[in-house]
Amino acid sequence: MILLKNAKKLLPTNQLEDLDVLIDNERIIEMGSTITKEAYQIIDCQGNLLLPGFVDVHVHLREPGGEHKETIKTGTEAAARGGFTTVCAMPNTNPVPDNPVVLQELQEKIKQDAVVRVLPYAAITKGLKGEIITPIRELASLGAFAFTDDGVGIQTADQMFQAMKQAAACGKPVVAHCEDNTLVYHGVVHDGEISERLKLPGIPSLSESVQIARDVLLAEASGCHYHVCHVSTKESVRVIRDAKKAGIQVTAEVTPHHLLLNETDIQTGDTNFKMNPPLRAKGDQKALFEGLLDGTIDFIATDHAPHAETEKAQGFQKAPFGIVGLETAFPLLYTQLVKTNKCSLTQLIDWLTVKPAAVFRLPYGRMEEGAIADITLVDLEKASRINKRNFYSKGRNTPFQGWTVTGLPVMTIAKGKVVYKEDTHA
Repeated sequence: MILLKNAKKLLPTNQLEDLDVLIDNERIIEMGSTITKEAYQIIDCQGNLLLPGFVDVHVHLREPGGEHKETIKTGTEAAARGGFTTVCAMPNTNPVPDNPVVLQELQEKIKQDAVVRVLPYAAITKGLKGEIITPIRELASLGAFAFTDDGVGIQTADQMFQAMKQAAACGKPVVAHCEDNTLVYHGVVHDGEISERLKLPGIPSLSESVQIARDVLLAEASGCHYHVCHVSTKESVRVIRDAKKAGIQVTAEVTPHHLLLNETDIQTGDTNFKMNPPLRAKGDQKALFEGLLDGTIDFIATDHAPHAETEKAQGFQKAPFGIVGLETAFPLLYTQLVKTNKCSLTQLIDWLTVKPAAVFRLPYGRMEEGAIADITLVDLEKASRINKRNFYSKGRNTPFQGWTVTGLPVMTIAKGKVVYKEDTHA
């Protein structure tokens, strides 16, 4: 039994109120301004803010096959340090979780090594090759969180339609990395100001938005819940907004880096600014935040994508796409959005907890009596400079190196167990 004393909770008015929390058998059994019951462990929260554990439906843990980039252990330790208690692992691993054997082996590895909850995706197509659809019903029955070929778009409408119909039949979402390969043109940055300045091939916005436009109609016809990964363009926001108005079951996410950066922030030669989708124009960045505010985009997900430093050192043409994000997401967003009055703290917390959980019908993201004790303690006054050398993740690929941020997770509790406490591995 754990008693959290001297904490604060966030009210809907964005005010703070005194809070004690009693945890037993992985659940919150009592919440109140003053709890005096005896407990096995008493933790003084020192007036810091208690929040529901954050939920990230888009992370890459790289294991199996990419352990030099990240492992389930290091990735979930990074998640815990960032305040995340539930993460959903993408299937672009080797082998791919495209059959029952690999999925079950992955689930066993998660049980052994994960320090926070990991919900694994299964692939839409065998080997993520876009050719043969996986046994969706069987994989769903074995606990696949959802279905995606993240990293590559499903190129044919018929294949996406068939996958959606099968997923809908077993109540599972289809989650899409939207990219029409015929419109990518071997690009490595956004097709705009930056591609001209750096003389690099550009990725047009149309490569993303045209596939979303196709897929929302397929979702309508199939009755499938269709979720769009890492939206990056103003045209994509417009298509999703129109689809929602039409009553189509479409949801969407945006990353911290697409909210906080645009193509003009890219530093020449620094491949830590290379991600897919790429950083777009200022107008796209503006549309993404407006879409988040009005509910067109449902929540924030990190797309945590670790790579080895040697891989990222190959230059823009050869370096892999992607950046890490689990350890920096909350302080960056709090500093850049809440502290600048662009949104409220309540809105930010909803985008990281309640809303992703609600979209995917997960029983997490809330801090209330009877709920699973997934809790993050945040010091809103604590400031620090982002230092990639201190990351728990194996990945060091961040464009936010050296940024000063405020609002740091100082303790994370997952299923009633302390899994992170300020600068120490629990």
